[in-house]
Parts: sequence; structure tokens; C-alpha cells
Amino acid sequence: MNESILDLVGNTPLVKANRILQKDGVDLYFKLEGQNPGGSVKDRAAFNMIKSALERGDISKETKLIEATSGNTGIALAMIAGIFGLNIELIMPENSTVERVQTMRAYGAKVILTDADSGIEGSRDYAEDKVKSGDYFMLNQFGNDDNWKAHYKTTGPEIWNDTNQKITHFVSSMGTTGTIMGTSTYLKEKRSEIQIVGVQPTDDSRIPGIRKWPKAYLPSIFKPEKVDRILEVSEKEAIEMSRRLAEEEGIFAGMSSGGAAAAAVRLCNELESGLVVSIVCDRGDRYLSSELFE
Repeated sequence: MNESILDLVGNTPLVKANRILQKDGVDLYFKLEGQNPGGSVKDRAAFNMIKSALERGDISKETKLIEATSGNTGIALAMIAGIFGLNIELIMPENSTVERVQTMRAYGAKVILTDADSGIEGSRDYAEDKVKSGDYFMLNQFGNDDNWKAHYKTTGPEIWNDTNQKITHFVSSMGTTGTIMGTSTYLKEKRSEIQIVGVQPTDDSRIPGIRKWPKAYLPSIFKPEKVDRILEVSEKEAIEMSRRLAEEEGIFAGMSSGGAAAAAVRLCNELESGLVVSIVCDRGDRYLSSELFE
């Protein structure tokens, strides 16, 4: 019996790929982060950022929180802020799926939509301008160490233990980079030979949740030395793999998860032996109004 929905953050399942990869000596497992109560891996970071800020006294119930988001972090922050009785305003591009906007509002957040052409960078600029006015506090997922530390404390240990310490490669899409930074830090402490593989979109691709940031917007929590290799995936590859995950493995997930899975399968096909874990960062139901599953 759980005392709070927050007790359900983390400890997500690890499930083996059975159809999209069939190769002797190489196993691919998916970490199903859509099983978090808010539906994505971002529940971990949002919980740790808010809880740690409250414990330090950085924020209180009188604080007006503001954050730019492309979707999943906003949903997680809205849910957790509501549980703690905090006010939060979320800024996101106007071309975000309607499911994401409605979910944030359902959790009690105020949502402001910025110009689609300026992307998440425009949303970040808007939020930072509001903070400069002195009326808001930004948790800043892109520069907040409590983001990656959430994965150091939870995601990394879970993967290490659930693979019986046999993991050889970890694959993750890179957005804020919190997931890959924290998990890498933990796994490398356990065994430095574990390979950490980041996933980015090709230059001509737009994949929600995966970014190749302009230098001025590169998350300050990102440390390139913690990633051994970066694989690029196209929008087409990410869409096709998202559909295959649903049809062949019964894993209903978004495009960034499809991108990571496509990179993971490519990696597995290079290996003679290994145990690869790929992050499935959210659920597919928040993309139904998009063209992803048409």
C-alpha cells in the first residue's frame, strides 16, 4: 500500500525485445518509463527538482514557478507541483500536441503557448524574461543538477540491479540530457567499460524530445565526456521504429523512444555479444493527435 502517488515514481519495468531484434549473443532490453505515474521518465527529474528545492528552502507555497518545456517535463512538473500545493506556469511551443497541453492543465498548471517557429528555444527565452522580472522562480531543467542526480539515484541503480550487473551498453535520447548524464555517472562508477550511447536527430529531422542544441542553448548539465558515442537517427527511422515497437513488441511509445530504439537496434547489429538497455521515455497516447501513428 502506497501513501502517495509519488511512491510510484521509478522502479519501472525492464522488458526484453523479442521481435525487433533476434541475434544470438546480444540482448536488447527496454526500460519502460511510461509506467511512471505521470507517464514519462521526466517524473523522476521533476520530483527530485521540486523536492530538493523545497528542502533547501529555495521555494515555498508562495513561490510562482515557471518552466519552459516541450511536453513531458511540463506534465511531470504540473503533477508534482499540484501534489505539493505549488503554483506553476508552463511555457511551450504552440505546435505541441493537444494531449500534452490538456494534461498539464488537468493537473492544475497554467500553460502559455509561444510561437511554433521559435521552437523550445523561444519558450526558454520567454520563461527567462519572466524570471528577470523578479516575480518567478525557474527550476531550469537544463541547468539544474537535481535533474541528472535523479537518475544517478534511481535510474542507474535500477538498470544495474535489474540486469544482474551484466549491462554492457546504455542507449538514451538526448534532450535536457539529464537521463543520460545521471545514468552514465552511476553506471561508469560501477564498471567503467560500460558504453554510454547518446541519440540525436539528423540535421534535417525534427523529433520531439530529442535535440541537437545550438551552442547557446546547450544544457549546462551536459558533460560530453560522459557519453562514449553519439548516434544520429532520422525522423523517418524514429517514426518507423515507434510503430514497430507498438506492433511487434506491444510497447506504445513516442517518437523519441522510437529514435532511441532505432539507434539501439543499429548498435546491437554491430555487436557480437552484449546486453543493451534503451530508454523508452514515455507513452504513445500523448501523440495520438499527431501523425505518428496514422
